[in-house]
Amino acid sequence: MKVYFLRHGAADWPEWNKPDDERPLTKSGRKEMKRVAKFLRKLDPEISVILSSPLPRARQTAEIVAKCLEIDLEEEPSLRKGFNAATLRKLSGRRKRGNIMLVGHEPDFSRTIRELTGAKLKLAKAGLALVDCPNATSSQLLWLISPRIAKL
Repeated sequence: MKVYFLRHGAADWPEWNKPDDERPLTKSGRKEMKRVAKFLRKLDPEISVILSSPLPRARQTAEIVAKCLEIDLEEEPSLRKGFNAATLRKLSGRRKRGNIMLVGHEPDFSRTIRELTGAKLKLAKAGLALVDCPNATSSQLLWLISPRIAKL
């Protein structure tokens, strides 16, 4: 199984006075996610389903990508803050076939990728990583893409 890790787009609201978990994407975050989704479509990924954190910024990111790629989207509560490699193993155990895309948050995604592969990285907003997880004990980072590349 291959796992695509997609961090949500920009949701920085300087004067935000509501709970952090309610922050939506900004206008520029939506625009950037549309570019990333179109770039991803050119890669023609083999993704069976997109699983999204229920937080608005992640859910909105996932909706943009799911629409562009014409892939089913499911909300996954375990992708809230605190997601880790053990949680991923449980998720993948329930999904026997196909590659998945996870849409969620930092620092959880970078930490999970490090737990799986040993790679030390920081996933940028709207950044994407692909990890090959052939079994529970062996995983490899295949690539890491900055959202800037989607502008090319």
